Amino acid sequence: MHTEVCDRLGMEFPIFAFSHCRDVVAAVTNAGGFGVLGATGHSPRTLEIDLAWIDEQVKGRPYGVDLLLPARYDATAAQPRQAEPGPADTVSRFPAGYQAFLDDLLARYGVPELPGHITATSGSISVSPQAAQSLLDVAFSHPIGLVASALGPPPAELVNGAHDRDVVVAALVGTAEHARRQQAAGVDLIVAQGTEAGGHTGTISTMVLVPEVVRAVAPTPVLAAGGIVTGAQMAAAMALGAQGVWCGSVWLTTEEAETDPSVKQKMLAASAADTVRSRSLTGKPARMLRSAWTDEWEGDQAPAALPMPLQTMLTAPAQQRINRNAAAEGSGARELATYFVGQGVGLMDRVRPARQVVEQMVTDYLSVAERFAAQLQD
Repeated sequence: MHTEVCDRLGMEFPIFAFSHCRDVVAAVTNAGGFGVLGATGHSPRTLEIDLAWIDEQVKGRPYGVDLLLPARYDATAAQPRQAEPGPADTVSRFPAGYQAFLDDLLARYGVPELPGHITATSGSISVSPQAAQSLLDVAFSHPIGLVASALGPPPAELVNGAHDRDVVVAALVGTAEHARRQQAAGVDLIVAQGTEAGGHTGTISTMVLVPEVVRAVAPTPVLAAGGIVTGAQMAAAMALGAQGVWCGSVWLTTEEAETDPSVKQKMLAASAADTVRSRSLTGKPARMLRSAWTDEWEGDQAPAALPMPLQTMLTAPAQQRINRNAAAEGSGARELATYFVGQGVGLMDRVRPARQVVEQMVTDYLSVAERFAAQLQD
């Protein structure tokens, strides 16, 4: 299980773990893979805290940071973290009827208000150039080996800054044309993410997308993503020309994951058919667990999702109430609870340490390789 990507990034196995949880990032890196911290929800201060903690845990082993850098976003909501709006200012950004829809939804499902000592979050995310740069400045002050850009080609400042520090630039794509644009922007590593993936994703399947992207951007190395949770799937990805795999969903049911326990149980019980691409959380199509929340946003009475990042700002307080009460007796919050997860959720049937997930993927991959070798001998 050794590829060019392993040599370039100093990792033992070409298994990349995207996670918002620093514990998962450190555990996968220490198991021989490559942890990538999703940092869009961080402020510069919290990112500094998490990266310093990861540095201490991995002791020089490689890891990276992922930032959400969309090619287009609603400029009315883009601002540095330091200038985050207050509740009244935030509500004024939304068209009439949106807050009323959410209020009615939470009331119908009997979701309690937050306790008085807890303040609802505004849901701002770091997608503006200024906010992204502030996070990059923090990331580049740590010994990261990779910075990943999602939702659009990275700006030249990011590419040049990364290359000046010998940091690999990766980018996620959903089409071959997007991959060519990323390559032209100077990206070193392309992640071909099929529609099976959790979170923001396109419509082309992993099996079709990976070889098309490999052919389009050769010799730039490609990672396969989308529904990959086993070593057998990893072997298939490598057979398609990928030099490794980028996984996100499989870590959501690990012991270290940040996933709410009630949502984790829903994932363990789910099949591949229990996910849906929805704009209801971020304003862009993202695959998540199907729930009463996603169904309600598809209903005739629901307003159209707002553009990114306004939809996140709108729904964050409601999501905070739902998540806090998902396990509460008598509340319909559990029906509403959802989270980004891919179709590979149907293969995630138990809670395991992240290290064990890495080790099992390696074992399964080697079993497939041995089976292929035996077929050739016959």
